[in-house]
Amino acid sequence: MEFSNQKNITRWTLIAASFVIVLLILWNTYTFFQIFKNEERVKMEHWAEAQKTLKNADVDTDIELPLKIIQNANIPIILTERDSIINTTNIDEEIVKNPNQLKTLWLQLKNQNEPISIEYVPGKFQYLYYGDSSLLNKLKYYPVALLLIIVLFAALVYNFYMSTKIATQNKLWAGMAKETAHQIGTPLSSLIGWLEIMKADQVDPVTVSEIEKDIVRLQTITDRFSKIGSEPILETRDIVEETRQSYDYLQSRFSNQINFSFKAPKKQLLVSLNPTLHSWTIENLVKNAIDAMKGKGKLAVHIESDGKWVKIKVTDTGKGIPKNQFKSVFEPGFTTKKRGWGLGLSLTKRIVEEYHKGKIKVLQSEVGKGTTMQITFETTS
Repeated sequence: MEFSNQKNITRWTLIAASFVIVLLILWNTYTFFQIFKNEERVKMEHWAEAQKTLKNADVDTDIELPLKIIQNANIPIILTERDSIINTTNIDEEIVKNPNQLKTLWLQLKNQNEPISIEYVPGKFQYLYYGDSSLLNKLKYYPVALLLIIVLFAALVYNFYMSTKIATQNKLWAGMAKETAHQIGTPLSSLIGWLEIMKADQVDPVTVSEIEKDIVRLQTITDRFSKIGSEPILETRDIVEETRQSYDYLQSRFSNQINFSFKAPKKQLLVSLNPTLHSWTIENLVKNAIDAMKGKGKLAVHIESDGKWVKIKVTDTGKGIPKNQFKSVFEPGFTTKKRGWGLGLSLTKRIVEEYHKGKIKVLQSEVGKGTTMQITFETTS
C-alpha cells in the first residue's frame, strides 16, 4: 500500500510540475507578446514622426533619417486623411487595387491597434492605422501550437499507459486462467477415479454415461483455460463436423423451449483451427443467443461456403442489438445482463481473430426481433 501511495504522489507531483511549467511558458509568451507589441507601437510613432517630417520638409531639411525609418517599416500601414485612404505601406498590391478589400483591411487594422494621429500642420491631421507584424502574429499563435503539442504528447503518454495496463491485465487474466485449469485438474482426476469405481460396481450405465459426458466436458473446459495466453496449435479439421459436435452437445443441455436448427453443406470444409477453442467460440455464441431470448425462441446455426471462405451464422429471435452497439458488444466488460463480466464475446473475438485469423461481426440485428452473428474463416482446401 505504501509503495502504491508513493507512486500516486510521484505521478501527481509530475502532473503538477508539468502544469506549472506550461503556465510559466504561457505567461512568458504573453509577456514577450506585450513587449513586442509595445515596441511596434513605438516604431509606428517614429514612422508617424518621420512622415510628418517629410510632409513639412523644405530644401534645408535633412530627410535621410526619416526616409530610412519609412523604408524599413515591415508592418502593414494605412494612412488616412479626412476618412480617405491616401497611402499604404507593406500591403499586397492586389488588395490595394481592390477598394472593397482595402476598406475591409482598414477596418481590421482599426480593431487591431489604436490609430496614431499626425498633426502635420496646426489643425490638420492624418491618421496612421497599422496591423501586427508577421513576427507578432506568429508569436500570437505560439501558445495554441504549444498547447496542441502538449495535448498530443499527453495523448501518447495516456495511450502508452493504457496499453501497458491492458497488457498487464491480460497477463494477470492469463495467469488466473492457467491457475484455474490447474486447480480444476486435481478434483477432476479424482472424479475420473470414482467413475471407474462406479463402472466396476456396475452402477446404472445410463447414469455412468451422463457423468462421463460431464467429466469429458470438464476436461474440455480445463483444456480451454490452459490455452489462454498461449499460442494454440492449429489443425486442419472439418469445420462442419467440429461445429456440429458443439451444437449437438449444447442442444442436449437446453430445454425444449428452444427450437434448434442446423444447416450445413454435406461435404467437408477444411479449416485450420484449434478444436477446443472453436467449440468454445460456438458455445459462447449459442449461450449468448439463448440468453438474449431468455430461454425461449428459435436458434439457427448455418454454415455456408463460397469455396474460399466459410461463414458460420448464429441467428436468434431475441431482444436484438441497437446498431450503435454492433462494435461495443465485443469490448471487454460490455454486458446487458445483471450478472456476468462481459467477457464472452470479447474472448470469442480474440479466439476468432487473433488465434484463427478469422473475422467476427454482428451481421444484422433488429431490436425486438433478433440477431445474426457471423464468423468467417479461410478454407485450406
